Amino acid sequence: MLVFDGDCGFCGYWARYWQKLTGDSVDYKPYQEVAAQYPSIPVAEFRRAVQYFTAAGERASAAEASFLTLGHARGKRFWLALYRHLPGFAAVSELTYAFIAAHREAFYHVSLLLWGRHHEPPRYELVAFLFLRLIGLIYLSAFVSFGVQAQGLIGSHGILPLADMIDNLASLIGPERFFLMPMVFWLNASDFAIHAVCWAGAGLSLLLVFNVLPRLSLFLLYVLYLSLFYAGQIFMDFQWDTFLLEAGFLALILSFATTQGAWLLRWLLFRFIFMSGVVKLQSGDPNWWNLSALSYHFLTQPLPTPLAWYAAQLPPGMLKFATGATFFVELVLPFLIFCPRRLRFVAAFGILLLQSCILMTGNYNWFNLQTMLLCLPLFDDAALQRIAPRLLIRPLQARAEHKTPRRGGMAIVGGLALLIVFCGLVKMDERFGGSPPAVAQAVDQLVDPLRIVSSYGLFAIMTTERDEIVIEGSDDGVEWREYEFRYKPGDVARRPRWNIPHQPRLDWQMWFAALEDPQSLPWFRQFMGRLLENEPTVTALLEKNPFPDKPPRYVRALIYDYTYADSREKAKGLWWNRRLLGVYFPAVQLRDE
Repeated sequence: MLVFDGDCGFCGYWARYWQKLTGDSVDYKPYQEVAAQYPSIPVAEFRRAVQYFTAAGERASAAEASFLTLGHARGKRFWLALYRHLPGFAAVSELTYAFIAAHREAFYHVSLLLWGRHHEPPRYELVAFLFLRLIGLIYLSAFVSFGVQAQGLIGSHGILPLADMIDNLASLIGPERFFLMPMVFWLNASDFAIHAVCWAGAGLSLLLVFNVLPRLSLFLLYVLYLSLFYAGQIFMDFQWDTFLLEAGFLALILSFATTQGAWLLRWLLFRFIFMSGVVKLQSGDPNWWNLSALSYHFLTQPLPTPLAWYAAQLPPGMLKFATGATFFVELVLPFLIFCPRRLRFVAAFGILLLQSCILMTGNYNWFNLQTMLLCLPLFDDAALQRIAPRLLIRPLQARAEHKTPRRGGMAIVGGLALLIVFCGLVKMDERFGGSPPAVAQAVDQLVDPLRIVSSYGLFAIMTTERDEIVIEGSDDGVEWREYEFRYKPGDVARRPRWNIPHQPRLDWQMWFAALEDPQSLPWFRQFMGRLLENEPTVTALLEKNPFPDKPPRYVRALIYDYTYADSREKAKGLWWNRRLLGVYFPAVQLRDE
């Protein structure tokens, strides 16, 4: 039995909460009702601290009584173990208890502020059910997006044929290649296999969305997307691909253990958001330090949306304020992720606002949508029931299940959780410029091929000019005709397009190629060769092929400086201005046989 001060709002608040945690294991009574049964205990002692009585009549008080009570709640017994066995923990606990007890009224109001008037043990069954359905939609977007491009990118006649990569690696690396690059394509790298993996992934995504064999679907989705990650080569070399792999693996844990899975997803969100802020400052880029980065971002980002033009016209002062707000969201709010529930809500809404702004002004496929989805575990079932429509919540509640793994399952989940947190800390240390111990690096390198923990950090350096590659073909070397891409800027009169949640991977690589020397990009030379062949799987990646009937004799690439049109030019139908900078890739033709 736990005896507390019935006249103390703070004591009653937490006694009611603990009662929901411990159920019938502990009886809760105000001392005003039971003090007469214990004449040897002064009333002042009941007022000073809570009293815990065992069935045998033994008594404990204050912090020790609190931990003995929590020892009856599932997953809380470790507090009592710390109190009894960790040196110094008991003394600090008793001092903390005494301080709070001396300021109960203030802490009562703090409790109401941080947890709400009706504080209940958090449950995540509804959160988990909804998260798994939505991560299924993210997977669906990723598989379908790559599936419609796969043959042109890595097919047998694509830019970087997968079969060639498999053959090269098999001749260079021994059996360890199966662990260094785990993928199903070691069994078969044909065009049919590529199609099969993409569309099997899409089918499994739908099974997950409709809650059919969710655990098996999650496991297979992770395996298939990991295979595409390696098979895609440079076209899959993006942070959102590893971001999806890590989130997908944690979703599998969530399907077995909701509370542990929710905390691991919070850990992923923290690392992703916080490190995105850290790398901006760590890079030393003056445009981030002087808050001018957004004055360039809306122009120079890879694939702007139509709204980016309008964002670029905002006053410099407003753009500086927005840059500062970005730092606040990325460097301050992430720490609220591990705070009491209402502070977590603040972090969630701040991150959701930032991601919404990015989504409206830039085409980042499913990236922002997945980041917004990771805010869902910052809430709990009680919060969702308050903010979501009842017509949506009721059927979801009926299908949500309480997932508590058995003892063996808990051991596996616990081991995976420790490994994921440990490797996450190692990668953060490396990103900060530290040098983790050799043992830590060895563990991280052992896990790294599975991509269940990755390093993050977006827009470390802000580009200040927009260079665009324009590819041209010719029959005679005199008259040149332009190839038009589907989404990247080309025709100055064409409005920027929306492509969320699709990711046009060739368009993205063209943005990166403009920042590099073409001689260091073997894929670009391959791409130019495919255009000379008029390879249909590759030209299908483009918006316009100016040589539909026969291949050109020559191709070349020019580089232009692109800027936004001003208001008067836009009123005339122009979105861009461009200025020729020079030749990016000289005119070439196919060699004779």
